[in-house]
Amino acid sequence: MEPQFHNTSETFLARIREWLPELHRAERKLGMFLLDFPGDLASYDAQELARLSGVSKATVSRFVRRIGFDSYDAARRAAREERQSGSRHFLAHAENVPSEQMLSVSMQEEWQNIAWTFERIDPAQIEDLAEAIIGARKVWLAGYRISRTFADYIYWQLIKVVPDAALIPQAGESLGEHFAAMRPDDLVIWFALRRRMANTDLAIAELQKRNIPTAFITDEGTSPDDRARWHFRCRIETSSPQFNHASVVSLCHQIVTRATLKAGPEARLRLREIDEINENLGEV
Repeated sequence: MEPQFHNTSETFLARIREWLPELHRAERKLGMFLLDFPGDLASYDAQELARLSGVSKATVSRFVRRIGFDSYDAARRAAREERQSGSRHFLAHAENVPSEQMLSVSMQEEWQNIAWTFERIDPAQIEDLAEAIIGARKVWLAGYRISRTFADYIYWQLIKVVPDAALIPQAGESLGEHFAAMRPDDLVIWFALRRRMANTDLAIAELQKRNIPTAFITDEGTSPDDRARWHFRCRIETSSPQFNHASVVSLCHQIVTRATLKAGPEARLRLREIDEINENLGEV
């Protein structure tokens, strides 16, 4: 059978959904299995996938050609690429870790992610970023979706030690409103974890064009980006249906800790003043 391509720009899962009504019984069984556990094609060879899904290896071969791939390896590459794009759906597997081992496996993966991340970070980069944070006229924190969580975290830590910080964009705002207000002596910390927004590359390019120093914090699936002055890649991969962001939290903690220490006596005075005002207002 010659490969039949309906739309080569379609995602791996979209191809399965498109072809599902036209598949033979065994192929449809495999298709339904992969819609539930697409990560298994990315992780296993054809023989293992056949065993897990309850079909023959020949059915696996026919199936991948039917949905438009030249070979099983080509289909697996497509599945891996889509997994890298950030779909948590690709993290589920048909053979789960026994429940009594789940916590141990999860903690091991968490430590491995943190180790992977910091093995690839030069401590001097964190020191340099902390110095830039303290010296900036204004620090802008940006992030969408899950990335907004970490932008929030750093924002609430930094407002205690820097003169001015802003979390962008707020509801109803556009990035252009904030970009127009930025100056070269400002600093942007931009979080772009999976799945990152489609405007991310355009935003980083615009910041570079405007000569705004930018720290780019992403997951390990993003290639090093030299448009940003600092680029920290955090490993978040796990065998569970959810990403593990322990490495991101750890990096954020290091950044705000180093910035606080570099702020020196002035930061301690500001923290003391904040506490005193909160006591006067009955907020502590």
